[in-house]
This record gives sequence, C-alpha cells and structure tokens, in this order.
Amino acid sequence: MLKLITNPIGLATLAKREIVRFLVVSVQTIFPPWISSLMFMYIFGIALGARVAFPIEGMSYLQFIIPGLMTMHLISSSYENTAASLFIGRWHNNIQEVLLSPLSYFEMVLGLLAGGIARGILICTGVFCISQIFFRQGISHPLVLVYFTLMISVIFSCIGLLAALWAEDFGMVNLWNVYVIFPAVLLGGVFHPLAMLPRPLQILSHFNPIHYLMSGMRYAVIGYSDQNLFLCAGLALVMACAFGFITVYLFKKGYKLRS
Repeated sequence: MLKLITNPIGLATLAKREIVRFLVVSVQTIFPPWISSLMFMYIFGIALGARVAFPIEGMSYLQFIIPGLMTMHLISSSYENTAASLFIGRWHNNIQEVLLSPLSYFEMVLGLLAGGIARGILICTGVFCISQIFFRQGISHPLVLVYFTLMISVIFSCIGLLAALWAEDFGMVNLWNVYVIFPAVLLGGVFHPLAMLPRPLQILSHFNPIHYLMSGMRYAVIGYSDQNLFLCAGLALVMACAFGFITVYLFKKGYKLRS
C-alpha cells in the first residue's frame, strides 16, 4: 500500500480538507446522530425495553441495541460525508482542482475517503460514549471493533463516492440512502436479533450483507453475534476491497468527472 502513496503531503492535505469540511459544520454533521442515539436509547432501551420479551438470556434489550445504533450511524455518516463532498465538488466544478493535483487516482480516492472514515468513527465513538449514561459496559473485543469499524466506514464511504458519481441532482444523492441502505440497515438487526423475526424474514436476512456487518460489530461490542465471526469479517474485507477497486477504477476512467 505504501508504494501506492507517492505524494503523502498532497494526500494529507486533501484528507485534512475533507475532515475540516465536516468539522466546521458539526451542528449539522456531528451532533444530530448523537442526539438521535440518545433518544433511541431512552425510548427503546429504557422506556420500552423493560416491556420487551427479549429472547437472549442474560442480556438487556438496551445492551443489545447499542452496537446496532453504533453501526447504523457509522454507515449513514460515512455515506453522507463522501456523497455530499464529491457531489458538491462536481456541482461547483471544483473537483477539477483534485483531478489536476499531483495525486494518483488511488490517493485521490483515499483522501476523499478520509473524511467519511473520520466522521463515521467519530460518530460511532460518540454513540458508545453516550450509551454509558444508560448502561455501563466495556468493549468485549477491542481489536475486532477496530477492524469492523474501519471496514464498514471504508465500504460506505466508497458507496457514497459511487452515489455522488452516479447522481445528477441532490435528490439522487439521497436516493440510495433512503430506499436501499436505510431499509437494509433496519432489517439488518439494529433493533432485533435474528430469532425474533418470522421464518421467511430470517431467511431473507441471510442475503442482507449489512446483517453480517451488524453481527460483527455486535460481537465486538457485547460478545454476541447471530452469524459466524469469520464469515462476517471475510465479507467485510471483500466488500471493502471490491468497492474500493470500483471507485478507483471509475476515477481513473473519469466517469462523470471530466466534461
């Protein structure tokens, strides 16, 4: 990978620009998911959680949904950051500054991904810290958490870039998030274990890749998973590499980047 980075100063500059871009509007990018997580934990975990007949012995409903909320906001933040950044760059035509810079296409993509990855990890960490208000717990498997957090943020930061390349207007940027990603996230197990679903939906869940990502994160945080950990980890790696390769390839081809 180091051989692919020939201009570390330029890469660091682009990455810094992407990170600063979302930090200066933290009221819009950082605090809303933290506040919504606080509400979810209180309403579903505290107010309604005591009334839920939870099937997993020795685990509270609140404890179960914490890693689900961490994953949900990790996915949405990573996607939204890169999708908005690249589409605005295309819309105002200042993406040409990046294309004309002395960066390789891999470095361009990596620099743009830095913002989505940093924002996703920051949001995910904040959600976990907020959860300590309601339920004191540590991380069951810290290294596994680092792995899945990084893989998931890379996957959906790449998907955000692909959506921004495909979109022709702002509405199309959110199309994938609203109609594909968000429903898949909810059905992936944010608020329910696999055992609580009817049999047909349990079968369908096995074809939902986000279910495996969610299971990996849940194992990392609380030590419980609906799926085999190695299967989850392998799928996460394959998805990250595949979407990364596609994104770099489209940048190299100049897909909707050069007029």
